[in-house]
Amino acid sequence: MPNPYSLTAEQKKFYHDNGYLLGLPPIYAREEMARINAELPALLALLQPGETTKDIREWHETSTYLFEIAMNPRILDLVEGVLGPNFFLWASNFFIKEPRSTSTVGWHQDAYYWPMAPHHSVTVWLAFDDVDEVNGGMKLIPGSHRGGLVKHRKKDNTTSVLTLELEDGSDFSADTAVQFRLRAGECSLHDDRAIHGSPANPSDRRRAGLTMRYSGTEVKNDLSVNPNFKTYLCRGVDTYRHNPVATLPTARYGRPNFKPVSNEEAGRG
Repeated sequence: MPNPYSLTAEQKKFYHDNGYLLGLPPIYAREEMARINAELPALLALLQPGETTKDIREWHETSTYLFEIAMNPRILDLVEGVLGPNFFLWASNFFIKEPRSTSTVGWHQDAYYWPMAPHHSVTVWLAFDDVDEVNGGMKLIPGSHRGGLVKHRKKDNTTSVLTLELEDGSDFSADTAVQFRLRAGECSLHDDRAIHGSPANPSDRRRAGLTMRYSGTEVKNDLSVNPNFKTYLCRGVDTYRHNPVATLPTARYGRPNFKPVSNEEAGRG
């Protein structure tokens, strides 16, 4: 029986042409996702005063709870269909919009924030809740990954959790954006250069998602910009050995003993 998580030739072509994939089989059944969600408060309890859920970055390095999700073979099968047989995990981040949250995510490209080359990375966005246009689901502009990196600039007066956003007047049309809709336990994939963002959540429903970032082993991080960068080889072999290798987490819930470089610090703007 074919593996439903092994991308077809048609799916690979769609991703290559459009920079994203939806309509994938669920990673977790509803009851499995309910159990994962039931553990989330234990992780949130580790946040310190003044921190928010967006500060849960790279906690897969210290929490088996997150590491096991990021290394789920179903997710890795999907990623392998995009990156090929040799790739590593290097980042994770929660994006949680509570009900009636005014926070947005402005139009941006992930690769603009990452001091990494060449561009061969994919983000997996795992829905912890049902996500749609009502509760602030992500939107993405198809094909925008093929236009190269677009200039971003710092915006101080913004509701966005990112202060580096595409410059006003950038040559892209938000009218062409695709609305992402996911059930809890489903995921999407998108290219590191695809232009995407999300609106506020005026609804009475939470919108929580975990992003996990994977790159081909040929991708090298600039340690002078992000000195805490670490990798876990997911599949294949790493003949390049460009990047530091992380140790496996042992605690169910834990936070790193370093503060990850912020997107703004790592960005080019």
